[in-house]
Amino acid sequence: MLTAAPIPSRTTAIGPLPTLWMADALRRAQGDVLALFGFGPSECRHRVIASGARWRLRAYEGGSGPPLLIVAAPIKQPYIWDLAPPVSAVHLCLRHGFRVYLLEWTTPAPGDDDAGLAGYAWKSIGAAVARVSRDAGGARPFLLAHSLGGTLAAIYGALRSRSLRGLVLLAAPLCFERGSSRFRDSLVAMAPPLVPETGIVPGSLLSQLSAVASPETFVWSRFVDAAVSVTDLGASEILARVERWTLDEFPLPARLVREILLWLYRENRFCAGALRVGNQTLGPSSLRVPTLAVINSADGVAPSQSIVPFIAGMQPGQATVLEHPGEIGVSLQHLAILIGRRAQVLVWPEIISWIHAHA
Repeated sequence: MLTAAPIPSRTTAIGPLPTLWMADALRRAQGDVLALFGFGPSECRHRVIASGARWRLRAYEGGSGPPLLIVAAPIKQPYIWDLAPPVSAVHLCLRHGFRVYLLEWTTPAPGDDDAGLAGYAWKSIGAAVARVSRDAGGARPFLLAHSLGGTLAAIYGALRSRSLRGLVLLAAPLCFERGSSRFRDSLVAMAPPLVPETGIVPGSLLSQLSAVASPETFVWSRFVDAAVSVTDLGASEILARVERWTLDEFPLPARLVREILLWLYRENRFCAGALRVGNQTLGPSSLRVPTLAVINSADGVAPSQSIVPFIAGMQPGQATVLEHPGEIGVSLQHLAILIGRRAQVLVWPEIISWIHAHA
């Protein structure tokens, strides 16, 4: 079941913000319908142990081993990490005895409209890391992060490498050179003028921008995946749950969106060693923590060209790269490492082994 909104051509504007706020409400209503049919999240038991501006920290029940802090991407709800028991990264980590936490982003208040990369990647992640370390008896946590959450986690790691035991980046874009991906080039050509300098922007803005920048990645591939998975009941259930998740988005500060689009995507400051956060200038050599980067070779959002050049700029021996060939039954290839059934069998055991080796 696909409910993607009609996609405008690349030459048209996305639309005024009031229209997008209406789109947000409509998408939430569509998601509620899917949830009524049993396709909402099925999450592991947890409690909230800390909170701050724009974030909450979850602690999951069970596990007494090394602490793992999951950093969700700030664009949508975090239950993609815990979609259903057969494809739940949270459940898998708990089963292997880790002490699991999750940094959940919350809707910004009107007074939070000036929060940018420093607020998210430095202050919020830093506060969550400190709280996890206290809760784990002083142990430094591993950060696990996917997509834009991984980009933010890498920025934090470059700022505070000594506070971490290791960093696992799943399909996290780090390098935004021209030509690194068609998605990057289309987004840069189109996006910045559409984002206001201040205020809060609706979540559907980023969804629409992504769909226009790369309809083959965010629209047509979903239809193809649904068609080839129609006789696979397990895949069909996952696809329906993913569809529910894609509709479950929340707004972001305009400053954060503009800094991501301008400083990272357009100017490639992080990979170029020119990203200024607080009083530090960051680049690949600043990330001095054992790092595992997992790449999906079929992913149009974070292909190898958007990750490998950054890894090559880190100190020798600091990073390991693991590649997944992609799979059907995940709706979006960008999610395959998190929710793919083959990834659960083939990739995650290697991730778990890497964490154990560095614990």
